[in-house]
Amino acid sequence: MDGHENEQPRRDGAGDSPAARPRAFAPLRRAAAASRRAGRHRSVRGIGVTLAVLAVTLAGVLAGVIAGGQVGTDIGPFRAKLSVSPATHGGTTVDIPPLGALQLDSHNGPTHLTVQLGALEQSKVEALFEDPASLNRATQSAVDEVREGVMRLGLRTIGAAVLATLVLALLVFRDTRRAAWAGGLALLITAGSLGTAAATIRPQSIEEPRYEGLLVNAPAIVGDVRKIANDYTRYAEQLQRLIGNVTQLYTTVSALPVFEQEPGTTRVLHISDMHLNPAAWQLIRTVVEQFAIDVVIDTGDITDWGSEPEASYVGSISLLRKPYVYIRGNHDSGRTAAAVAQQPNAVVLDNATVTVAGLTIAGIGDPRFTPDKSTSPAAGGLNPPTANELIANGEQLAETVRSSPRPVNIALVHDPSAAGPLSGTCPLVLAGHTHDRRVEKLPEVPGQQPTTLMVEGSTGGAGLRGLEGEQPTPLSMTVLYFDQEKLLQAYDDITVGGTGQAQVNLERTVVNQPTVGPSASVTPT
Repeated sequence: MDGHENEQPRRDGAGDSPAARPRAFAPLRRAAAASRRAGRHRSVRGIGVTLAVLAVTLAGVLAGVIAGGQVGTDIGPFRAKLSVSPATHGGTTVDIPPLGALQLDSHNGPTHLTVQLGALEQSKVEALFEDPASLNRATQSAVDEVREGVMRLGLRTIGAAVLATLVLALLVFRDTRRAAWAGGLALLITAGSLGTAAATIRPQSIEEPRYEGLLVNAPAIVGDVRKIANDYTRYAEQLQRLIGNVTQLYTTVSALPVFEQEPGTTRVLHISDMHLNPAAWQLIRTVVEQFAIDVVIDTGDITDWGSEPEASYVGSISLLRKPYVYIRGNHDSGRTAAAVAQQPNAVVLDNATVTVAGLTIAGIGDPRFTPDKSTSPAAGGLNPPTANELIANGEQLAETVRSSPRPVNIALVHDPSAAGPLSGTCPLVLAGHTHDRRVEKLPEVPGQQPTTLMVEGSTGGAGLRGLEGEQPTPLSMTVLYFDQEKLLQAYDDITVGGTGQAQVNLERTVVNQPTVGPSASVTPT
C-alpha cells in the first residue's frame, strides 16, 4: 500500500496551540525590526547626503570664485583688473605694481576686493595730458567705471560660483535633484556674502588710505595732504584724485612727481634716536627729497656713546641740504652737539629759539648724559631725582617759550617726561627717547591753548640693539604738514621694517582744526 494512505486530513485550528502562536508572529517582528533598522539607515544616510551637499557646495563656490571672480574694466586711462576673494574680514586693496598698494577699510563681510591697475598706453596718456579737458572727463568718469566694473564682477562671481557648484554636484552625485539643492545653496552663500559687502560699504575709507610699498612712491600715490584734507569731501572727488595721482606717476616714469603743495604749506620731518644706524641717513634723504621737506627736526640720541669717533656720523647732515634743527639726547655728549653745530645747515638748540621756514622752534637738550645705559628707556630708571630733573628741564624751556618775542609753534624735548610744564605755552611739543611712537594731549592749563605731544619712535631702529629681539625694531619718522598760519594740518607716520627689511608703511592722519574755540580733533587712520 502507498504510505500516504495512513495520513489523516488536518483539521482547521489544529495548529492554534499556545506554543504555536509565537512562531506565527515571528515574521511580523522580524519585519518590524527590519523596518526600524531601515529607518535609522535612511536617517543617517540623509545626514550624510546633507553634509556631502554642503561640502560640495562650499568646494564649488570656492572654485567658482577663484576661477571666475574677476573682470577687466577701464578706470580712467588704466586697464584694470577687479577680483574678489574669500576673506575673514572685508576690505579693498588697490594694487599698483610695481609701486605698492593702498589698503582701504572699505566694507565688512567675508569678501575682499582687489583692484589691480595695469600699465598705461603711452600714446593715450600723452594725449590726455595734452588736452586737460579730456583728462578731466576721464577722471570724472572713473567713479561710474568702478561702479559698473564692481557690478559686473558681482554678477560674474555669482554665476561662476553657481555654475561650478552645479557641475561639481552632478559629477559627484549624478543626481539632478541634489545638484539643484547644491546650486541653490551656492547662490544663497555667494549672494549673501556680496550683499553684506554692499550693505556695509564705506566710501569715505579712501580719504585716509594706508600705503604699503616702495617709499619713493608714497607721496605721489597718496597725494598732497592739503588736497586730501580740504578737497576730498566726496567719494567721487577722492577717487578722481587717486586716479589722477597714479596717472601722472606712471607718465613721468623715472622722475616720480610730488604734487605741488598748497601755497604756504610747510613740511617738517621729525626724526629721533638714530643711535648710529648708517641706514637711517639714506632713508632720511629719500623722505626729504620725495616729500619736499622744508626743515628736519632731530630730538636727540643721534649717537650711542657721544665719543669723538662717533662725531663723524653726523657729517651726513650737510648732505640733506635742508635746515636741520637738533637738540641733544641722553646718549649725546657736548662733543656730539658741537659736531652737529659745525654742519652748515644745522642749528643746535639748548634752551633757545630759532625761526626756520617760517616756524618758530624752541628746544632744550636732555639734562642727562648716560651713554652707559641701554637705549631702552626703562633701563634709565625714572626715579624721583631723575623725574625732578626732567621736570625742571621742561620748566626751564617753558620760561624761554613764554619770553620769546615771537609765538613759538613747536617745542622740542628729548624725553617726553619733560613735556608737562610746556602745556599751554605752545600748540605742539615733539619728543623721542622711548622708541615708541605716540600722540596725546597734555593736561590743559585753564585759560591757555591746548598742547599736543608727539613722541617719535626710533629712526635708527634703536641701532644695533634693535636686532636683539625676535623682530628688528622698525625705523620710524613722521612728516608734519603746517598751513600758512603754522597750524598742524596732518601728519604721515612712516615705518620701515627693521634692519634688512625693505617694506614701508605710510599712515596718514588729518587734523581737523576747530572753527570755534581752541580745541582740535584728530581723524585717526
